[in-house]
Parts: sequence; C-alpha cells; structure tokens
Amino acid sequence: MENTDKALVRRRTILYVAVTFVLTWGYWFVVVYPRVNAPQGLESTGPAALLVGVGMLFPAIAALIVRLVTREGFSNALIRPVQFRRTWKWWVLGWFGPQVLMTLGAVAYFCLFPGDFDPSGGLIRSQMEAQAAQTGVGMQLDDNTFRMIVIAQIAMAVLAAPALNAVTCFGEEWGWRGYLLPKLLKQMHVAPALVVSGVIWGLWHAPITVLGHNYGVGYAGWPFVGIAAMCMFCMALGVFFSYITLRSGSCIPAVLAHGATNGFVAAPLLFSATGGNPFVGPCATGIVGGSALIIVAVVMAASLISSERRGEPLLLKRNERPAE
Repeated sequence: MENTDKALVRRRTILYVAVTFVLTWGYWFVVVYPRVNAPQGLESTGPAALLVGVGMLFPAIAALIVRLVTREGFSNALIRPVQFRRTWKWWVLGWFGPQVLMTLGAVAYFCLFPGDFDPSGGLIRSQMEAQAAQTGVGMQLDDNTFRMIVIAQIAMAVLAAPALNAVTCFGEEWGWRGYLLPKLLKQMHVAPALVVSGVIWGLWHAPITVLGHNYGVGYAGWPFVGIAAMCMFCMALGVFFSYITLRSGSCIPAVLAHGATNGFVAAPLLFSATGGNPFVGPCATGIVGGSALIIVAVVMAASLISSERRGEPLLLKRNERPAE
C-alpha cells in the first residue's frame, strides 16, 4: 500500500510539472515571443513585458487541473490560515521580510561598490525625464519633487505591493509551495526537496530569462549564465517561501512574500549611479545584492533539516503545535 501511495504521489508530481511547463511555456512562446524586439529583449517591449505576468497564473491552474484529473481533492490545498494566533509572525515575515533582506543586500553592495551609490538618484531621474519627453511632456524634476516620488514608490512597495501582487503571486505559490513542495517532501528529504523545487522553479523561467527577464540580454554566456543565475536565485528565494509555508501551514504567507519581492526588487536601483549589474547587485538577483537573502535561506534550510532529523513534522497541520 505504501509503495502504491508513493507511486501515486510521483505520478502527480510529474504530471503537475509537465502540465505547468506545457501551459506556461506554450503561452510564452505563442503570445509573448512574437511581440518581443529580439535584440533588446523584454525591457524594450512594454506590452510583452506586461503579458509575461499572465504566465504566473499557470502554476495554480496546473495544480487545479491535476487535483481534478487525479481526484485528489482540496483538503490539503494549504490556503486557509492554520492556528493564526500562533502563526501570525510568519505572515508578518512574508509581508516585510523580503524588503528587509533586499535592503540589507543593497547596503552590502553599496559598501563594496561605493562609487555606484548616488543618493540623488541621478540615473533614475534622467530616465524618468527622458520617458516623459518621449510622450511630449517636458518635465524637469527638482530635488523635492523627485524625493517625494522616491518616498512614494518605496512606501508603495513596502506597504501595498504584497496585497496588490497577490493575485498573480497566488498563481505561482499555490502551485510551487502549495502543491509541488509537499509532493516532493513525501518522496525525499527536505534538503533535496528544497533544491529540486528551486531548480524547477528557476528552469520554468527559462523562456523569459532568454528574453532578458532579470538579467538582460547580450551578456557573456547568454542565455545559459542567466538561466543558471535564475535557478540559484529561485533556490534561495524558494527556501524563504517554503519555510514560511511549512511553518504556517498555508501558502498565503509565501504569496505575500512573493508579492513583496516583486514590488521591491528593483528599489535599490533608485540609488545606483550606473544601474548596477544584475549578476552582482544592488538588486537581490545578484550575488551581493542577494547576500542577506542567501544567508537567511541557509539558516532556514538548516532549521528545517534539524526539525526533520528530530522527527518533527515539517508542515504544520491544524492539530499540531507550530514550530518556534
């Protein structure tokens, strides 16, 4: 019976990954690729960049399809709050944790590369003025106006982005953390499960990484270096999302964390004189910009491994006490 159950979990896992990749890659190749200016990539093609976001919904759609096709049901959907009075801290960590870690990573980057730090935001200011000029609006931003714009953008990213991005981020998190991760944990130890889920998530991005998502185009080793970097970034970020999902018993804290990440990840560029280097920083996609996230991910992974070795359940359920 146990072997039968494991075989069923394996089939559901493979089916889920296959359906997710087919749906998402098919959409990106058919809908997004024809609209991209190939030499410049996504950054030069506004409508295509917006259309990419629709692909975030497909991991959840695939989870829904697999649950229905295999008659798994939704009793283990990891959506509802579990013991919220005791697990609220993971929800708070999901909302504010990514911004703190990305800020610390940006600080580390600017300490290592002080020449790239521009508190006046000259590069972003000139870009905003150039964009306004293209629309026929002459605009010169004085210091006070620009400062207010920066404050408003950061405040929006910190306070509102997790909620504003909730729909699209639910599309990913109900799939990756709400479905794939628990399936992997039934087939392997937590350490390889975190690695495998992170690599799958990173490779899932491959078609848009080729188009310049996060790392641009035309760099040495394009696009394979970018795909590898995306896998590493997804592993670190995935550990953070997985940890708060397992500790809270719900994927919603990860939804908030994903929304917070998407809303804040470019914020350090407001203070970069050069625009930085996506593989280095100041954004968290770089090794230095993401250093605080990487450190915390290692600590979180070690905590989960220790819990597993002690025989403690990794995924909080309604009748269990939350891990501290």
